[in-house]
Amino acid sequence: MEFKNLINGEWKPSSNGKYSENRNPASWNEDLIGKFPLSTEEDVNEAVKAARQAYKKWRLIPAPKRGDVLKEVGDIMFARKDEIAFEMTREMGKVFAETKGDTQEGIDTAYYAASEGRRLFGMNAPSELANKMNLSFRIPIGVAGIITPWNFPMAIPTWKIFPALVCGNTVVFKPAEITPKTANTLVQIIDEAMKKVLGKEYIPGVINLVHGKGSVVGEALLASKEVDLISFTGSTLVGRRINEVGGRELKRVSLELGGKNAQIVMPDANMDLALDAVLWGAFGTTGQRCTATSRLILHNDIHDKFVEKLVERVKKLKLGYGNDKGVDVGPCVSEAQRNTVDEYVQIGLKEDKAKMLTGGKFAKEGNLAKGWFYEPTIFVDVKPNHRIAKEEIFGPVLSVLKCSDLDNAIEILNDTEYGLSSSIFTNNVNDAFKAVRDIQAGITYINGATIGAEAHMPFGGVKATGNGHREGGWTVYEFYSEWKAVYIDYSGKLQRAQIDNY
Repeated sequence: MEFKNLINGEWKPSSNGKYSENRNPASWNEDLIGKFPLSTEEDVNEAVKAARQAYKKWRLIPAPKRGDVLKEVGDIMFARKDEIAFEMTREMGKVFAETKGDTQEGIDTAYYAASEGRRLFGMNAPSELANKMNLSFRIPIGVAGIITPWNFPMAIPTWKIFPALVCGNTVVFKPAEITPKTANTLVQIIDEAMKKVLGKEYIPGVINLVHGKGSVVGEALLASKEVDLISFTGSTLVGRRINEVGGRELKRVSLELGGKNAQIVMPDANMDLALDAVLWGAFGTTGQRCTATSRLILHNDIHDKFVEKLVERVKKLKLGYGNDKGVDVGPCVSEAQRNTVDEYVQIGLKEDKAKMLTGGKFAKEGNLAKGWFYEPTIFVDVKPNHRIAKEEIFGPVLSVLKCSDLDNAIEILNDTEYGLSSSIFTNNVNDAFKAVRDIQAGITYINGATIGAEAHMPFGGVKATGNGHREGGWTVYEFYSEWKAVYIDYSGKLQRAQIDNY
């Protein structure tokens, strides 16, 4: 089946008529999901032009009514949740329970965005002059270029698109080339909801979808002088490029980039709970999360026993197609991603004194040979300066490091260029609060895994993880709107502020 772009309310092929194939990573040769446009700069410019025209009308739709559109989106997504999740697992590999969670996060974000349509509050302040009133309002910015990754093909686009729309912006959406089907479904639902809620007021071009390569579609969005803001989630390398070009063009840019997240376990922790958490954090989504637990920092006193139990549990994890029952870990999203994981495993094997306890190879038994499966892998005796402890792998590889006390654990955790998520397991309240204060990360969990952010809370990191903006919760609405100050003088005479009136 050949899918299309949505530009100015019309589903249409790319201007060059070219397509790329989308295949199931668990059964690559046998399951072709569809063919999707390999769009051109011309397609992007057409979509941006449509979004610019639509903005003139969309910004005038009352914010609560824009919120009503998102409420309808949430209702449609809820009704189709199992279908969306099943197809998402086909497309990117993670198990059905996780893709249902991915979809539910989109639903939660839709309902939250709908309510924010009635909460785009301004702030007022008293004037320093008599018979004068000072007000402020949040106003939309213009056309938003949205560029999203493949690992959360529903949740992450909704984090960006829904707030953008509620604030009154229009959108040109470029999804990951690896997961275009979920993007098509999302945009089709948004367009359907707009037609239902707005009726005769329907505005084509408010939401536009352009498939294709980042080197073409993403670069065209960056280059367009008609795109006012860019929101990107992906690699730090690409993020630096976007920040450089966007800054030169004075675009507003939000970057959500890499992570090298760690879970600390202290001797007083609930060990069974900590074990469950690291299994989920390291190998959920096959380790393909920016918040995945890539490092495990264990106190010397509990290290050996904890590792023994961890390896035992990891060896019992069942790999397979994520829509089959009983599967714990799906495939890597692509052959290239699996090869990257294996390259890092080979690096780990050469690191001084690091030792691999389990995993470390392609999984090819039976049906696993049909897809891009990699065995969950654990390294111990990893040092903070090892590459497998420093660099983002984005796969099912866990590095275990030792610490002597809490200060040492936090020092090890902070010793990376990233600062997204973090976790500590302890029953000592003083240690917990010290960790909250001293860990350099945008997210810290106490007695929880490094994964599992909630839709109504700020999401983002520090250092090379981003450029300071946050997604999720109330904070993201600051990115998609601008402040306008208004002064109302009813004195009947010219009053001069910023002149010495004292």
